[in-house]
Amino acid sequence: MAIALMFPGQGSQAVGMGKALADAFPAAREVFAEVDSALSQNLSGLMFEGPEADLTLTANAQPALMAVSMAVFRVLQKEAGLDLARNVAFVAGHSLGEYSALAAAGAFSLTQTARLLRLRGESMQKAVPVGQGAMAALLGAEYEDGLSIAKEAQDAVPGSVCQIANDNGGGQVVASGTKAAVEKAIEIAKGRGVKRAILLPVSAPFHCALMQPAAQAMAEALAGANIAAPQVPLIANVLAAPITDPAEIRQRLVEQVTGTVRWRESIAFMAKSGVTNFYELGAGKVLSGLVKRIAPEANGIAIGMPADIGQFPT
Repeated sequence: MAIALMFPGQGSQAVGMGKALADAFPAAREVFAEVDSALSQNLSGLMFEGPEADLTLTANAQPALMAVSMAVFRVLQKEAGLDLARNVAFVAGHSLGEYSALAAAGAFSLTQTARLLRLRGESMQKAVPVGQGAMAALLGAEYEDGLSIAKEAQDAVPGSVCQIANDNGGGQVVASGTKAAVEKAIEIAKGRGVKRAILLPVSAPFHCALMQPAAQAMAEALAGANIAAPQVPLIANVLAAPITDPAEIRQRLVEQVTGTVRWRESIAFMAKSGVTNFYELGAGKVLSGLVKRIAPEANGIAIGMPADIGQFPT
């Protein structure tokens, strides 16, 4: 029974996340205190009590989601005897979750991860003026369909960008780019019989070429970051393949800002490599739900509340 740990990305945040863990476990409280200190901000208070509009801001949501994931991870170490090297075959994270995965695997310190994600969130938000970019979910479209729709939309709007940001699996593809081109992609998708094509309530067009200024900011930050080899391989978003070399981790994290999150292929790779149980650590149940669509023979298990801790094998 091989195990992989998964770490959620933006969109899984919700007011109240992490509070029950903090109330129940000292290990969780220590994580939240360290993240608050690293950012010189009462981020945990924002997570526990809101307001939702502030928590949803990219610069807050990214380190906050990582903090909840790491709180769950540390509680599992303390309460369930989780030993990464002994128990886990791979770690993987969706977009910002890749940083959570690397922190759990020992490649980054918790403080460093929080600061990198704060910069990442700020840089991504600033990369494109509000209203100029957009993202759309193409539900019922496979990856190849999405690529064709995005290309046609980009070609139809001169000087625009339209790319596939996420290949989430189970017929869930996300397009990202210039607002006019993304709106065109929705129109094209509906004309091709895609089940649903809808704009997403996001503040910036993530994972497309418009994020190049943010990629440059992360390249500069990561150049000075201390990255250790992770204790277990990371399945990189942009490769859907395992990496452990710190120099390659640095490179792939930069590429990830403008590149496609290849989540479907990542889960499929791990399942093919023998992983049967995928544990989603942190807020929400998005990734564990996707596992059931991508690899029906595997188990997707979400661990985010105190009552969930007992689900992890000791």
